[in-house]
Amino acid sequence: MYMSTAAVTVDSKKIWDGGVEPLKASYGKLMMWFFLISDAFSFSGLLITYALIRYSHQAYEGTVSAFKFSQAYWPIPEKVFNAVPFFHGLSLPLVFVGIMTFVLIMSSVTMVLAVEAGRRMDKKAVEKWMLLTILGGLAFLGCQAWEWTHFIVGTEEGSLVRIIENGNWVEKTIYGASLTMNQYGPPAFADLFFFITGFHGTHVFSGVLLNFIVFYNVVMGTYAKRGHYEMVEKVGLYWHFVDLVWVFVFTFFYLI
Repeated sequence: MYMSTAAVTVDSKKIWDGGVEPLKASYGKLMMWFFLISDAFSFSGLLITYALIRYSHQAYEGTVSAFKFSQAYWPIPEKVFNAVPFFHGLSLPLVFVGIMTFVLIMSSVTMVLAVEAGRRMDKKAVEKWMLLTILGGLAFLGCQAWEWTHFIVGTEEGSLVRIIENGNWVEKTIYGASLTMNQYGPPAFADLFFFITGFHGTHVFSGVLLNFIVFYNVVMGTYAKRGHYEMVEKVGLYWHFVDLVWVFVFTFFYLI
């Protein structure tokens, strides 16, 4: 005795190599979420490390120029990051980094509008908002480049530091910051500044490249032919993540 078997037909449109779509999310969106969660662990580790090192030092309340180097003190960020382009000599604490934050947040708003336009299949609107998002990202990177340059060059008066040379303590005036010494405080301050803001800046740069590729495909009508703009949503998730991380970087590095 034997049983006949009937052919089983599977609708490929209802599966994504794993069965029913969980939470109605496509395979691509889920993989983006997995990547962002893993990336969040990297930033969390860096920021926790910064917080632990930061609070192992006392805060120095004086001006940068009057600071005599000591491993025990940690500079106050608002006294270090107080310069603004074209306003030479004025002390404007955290104004420039505030402008950078505003630019990045506004680029997140334009990304939301691009995703909304994509859901309406409005190709021209997607092009407009994606272009503004790209310009916002480039503006942020330009601002960060200026901030790095100013941090490395330092103030005109420099700072008097006390270091060991040939086994003896000597005093000398240094300018700006490097990975080994800086006029603002302990070497770890510059190390963490370059690494954390540079790591985030790398993410912004990658996001700009992805946004440009998607923008090009939008202009060429690739997604209109597919009948959806899901790729805009995918890069939008990445861009919103980059913006959210900057809020934490700003809070940890510039406010505490």
